[in-house]
Amino acid sequence: MTVLEQPRRTPPPQWHPRVDPASLLPDPEPYRLLGTPAARDLDPELLHRLHAELLRGRRYNRQATALTQQGRLAVYPSSTGQEACQIAAALALRPQDWLFPSYRDTLAVVARGVDPAQALTLLRGDWHHGYDVREHRIAPLSTPLATQLPHAVGLAHAARLKGDDTVALALVGDGGTSEGDFHEALNFAAVWQAPVVFLVQNNGFAISVPLEKQSAAPSLAHKAVGYGMPGRLVDGNDAPAVLTVLSEAVERARSGGGPTLIEAVTYRVDAHTNADDATRYRDADEVETWRAHDPLVLLERELRERGRYDEARVRAAEEAAEAMAADLRERMNADPELDPMDLFRHVFAEPTPQLREQQALLGAELAAEAEAGPATGTGARR
Repeated sequence: MTVLEQPRRTPPPQWHPRVDPASLLPDPEPYRLLGTPAARDLDPELLHRLHAELLRGRRYNRQATALTQQGRLAVYPSSTGQEACQIAAALALRPQDWLFPSYRDTLAVVARGVDPAQALTLLRGDWHHGYDVREHRIAPLSTPLATQLPHAVGLAHAARLKGDDTVALALVGDGGTSEGDFHEALNFAAVWQAPVVFLVQNNGFAISVPLEKQSAAPSLAHKAVGYGMPGRLVDGNDAPAVLTVLSEAVERARSGGGPTLIEAVTYRVDAHTNADDATRYRDADEVETWRAHDPLVLLERELRERGRYDEARVRAAEEAAEAMAADLRERMNADPELDPMDLFRHVFAEPTPQLREQQALLGAELAAEAEAGPATGTGARR
């Protein structure tokens, strides 16, 4: 066959992306408000509220950490240095919205209205997580990494199908972005256009693994492009900036705009938990550098430079935080009254025959011990 006799090839159809990738890219630098000209437009009342919440959050972290040292808590993953992310997450939501926290987000749970002692129930080693999820619209604290993210997408998608005016905000650490649940959640959220917002608190380490050994992406916010949702990058220690970015994403989701992935660049000042020795994988100079960028330091500086720092209001906020810590100490120092029959409650809506049999056996053993009295050495259980 000669060249002239060869069949004409049909050119392939021109490909057009469904979404302009450039519109999804995050800014090259984290979004900031404090210390910029835009900060002049911030509501002074909002700054004072954020400052009071940060003071309370810092005191809460310190008191909970002390409780672990006293043996009153089994473990506590401190969010010291990350309080701006936690407070903003709670304040960005409306009452009908849902929060899906990770194990380090106890402060966000408290800021959304859960009793401070109840928020620590799971970390105390109790059999339940301590608060009514439906009352507060807060999912249980999630210890397995990123497993709360698909749950948030499912709830948000269901709310959208029902026509509810509800948004889900899911919190996760940088380590959680290496999990398969992260990929599945973002993929489904984008395909279904679920009203959900993902906040990644990039505190530098997944326990002892630094971010550069987890991801080669320019930023974690850049991962949003691959799923077809916008990515936002924000200074996680700039409280009003985090609140602004979160609020915009939440309202975008509420109005039908779909999900957003937000990376808040922050730092874990304390160790991973009280069981971790952070000096093995980072040096003190790095920690001190970040202390200068502490969310409380940044906000106090802004208030002082604008002549808005109110000594009386700050003193009142500190006293309220101290009262909260004192109440928390007193309540956590009391031994809980445990009922062994709780082992069988809330397992199934209708107990199985095997469960009823086990319940009867334990009931008989407890009755026999009670009849025998404490002299046997097995009564009066706690």
